Amino acid sequence: MSQFNEPGSPIAAAAAVSSPRGGDPKARIVDALMELAAERRWEDISLSDIALRAGMSLADFRDHFPSKGAVLAGFARHIDRIVLEGTSDDHAGESAKERLFDVLMRRIDALKPYRDALQSISDWSRGDLMAGAALNGVLVNSMRFMLEAAGIDSEGPVGTLKLQGLAMAWNRVLDTWFEDDDPGLAATMAALDRELTRGDRLVSRAEDLQRLTAPLRAVGRALIASRRTWRQQRRDRYGDRSERPWERRGDIADDPAI
Repeated sequence: MSQFNEPGSPIAAAAAVSSPRGGDPKARIVDALMELAAERRWEDISLSDIALRAGMSLADFRDHFPSKGAVLAGFARHIDRIVLEGTSDDHAGESAKERLFDVLMRRIDALKPYRDALQSISDWSRGDLMAGAALNGVLVNSMRFMLEAAGIDSEGPVGTLKLQGLAMAWNRVLDTWFEDDDPGLAATMAALDRELTRGDRLVSRAEDLQRLTAPLRAVGRALIASRRTWRQQRRDRYGDRSERPWERRGDIADDPAI
C-alpha cells in the first residue's frame, strides 16, 4: 500500500476534511454535489463528476440517487433534520411569528457552509421553469416541517396558502442573505421579519375569509349531497340510462314521471 494512502497521510487527511460524513454514502454524494455547485455552474456538473468527488463508482451512485435533483432533495432533508433536531420548547410562550422566525434563522445557520452553492443553484433554477417547479416542491415540503416545528398548522386550504407563501418568502429572504456580508446578518433578519409580517397579514385575511364563507360552503356541500341522493334514487327507480329509450331519443330532458 502506498504511504500516501495510509492513515495519517496527506491524502487521507484531505479526504477526511472534504468528506466529514464519509461513513454514509448518501451523505458523501450530497456533500460532493454541494462542493461542486460552489465551484462551477449547475449545468457543468455531471453525475460522473459527483461520483468521482464522492469517491465511488457511478454504479454505486445510482444505487442511492437517480439524478442531481434527487440529491438536492436529499440535501434539503439533511438541513431539515438539523433544524428539527435543534427544536425545543424555549419559545413556546412567544407568538407564532416569533417562533417561526427562530426556526428559519436556525435554518439559515445550517445553510451557511453551502451559501455559494445555493446561490449558484438559485441562479440556475431561475432560468429553467421545470427545474424551478421541481425545486419549489422540495422547498414546500421543507417549509411544512418548519411550520410544524414552530407549532403552526399547515393543513387545509389556508395551510396550502401558508406553505406556498412561505416558500416564496423564503426565496426572497435567501436573495438578501446571498448579499449579506454582515456577520450579524442584520439585513437578512430584517428581510425575514418583513416577509413574516406580510405573510401573517395575508394568512389572517385568508382565515377571516374562510370563516365568513363557511356557511356558504356548508350549503354548497348540502346541495351536492342532495343532488347525489336524487341521482341515486333515479338510478334505483329506472335502472341504467341505456334502458330508457326516451332519453336516448332526446324526446324530453327529464323523466316523464316528473
